[in-house]
Amino acid sequence: MKTDIVIKNLTDKKMTISTMESCTGGALVSEITRVPGASVILKYSAVTYANEFKVKMGVPKEVIDKYTVYSPEVAREMAYHISDFAGSDYGVGITGKFNKEDPYNKTGENDKVYISIYDKNKNVYTDLSTYVTSDDRRICKDEVASLVIDKLAELTEI
Repeated sequence: MKTDIVIKNLTDKKMTISTMESCTGGALVSEITRVPGASVILKYSAVTYANEFKVKMGVPKEVIDKYTVYSPEVAREMAYHISDFAGSDYGVGITGKFNKEDPYNKTGENDKVYISIYDKNKNVYTDLSTYVTSDDRRICKDEVASLVIDKLAELTEI
């Protein structure tokens, strides 16, 4: 992964990042903190597996109700609100469903993940979606974290 590049780019630009993860359960922030120097750029991370905690972090319940928790709209809200909450330059929101039915959220496409990266300084969102291909949740988490890191490396290029 290009995590070291992301950390170097953000450090050189004196920029910070925060994450709000759901289905990845902290896999992205785990990858970021694997690299020395992460403490310079990482401001905050939240794993908001349950909808009520997405709402507590600022995601409007109306957006979840209208689009479902598994949607690009919710990923955008997660990215924006984690950046706003932490005061970071970048916010990342990740939501999706790995393989199984969710008894609390009946709608949404299995194996699809929605990602949004919010750049506060440009007030721009970069939205991604992907299908995970494994029945192994660890592999799914790593696939998504790798995709996000690659996109962050591209977005933070000097």
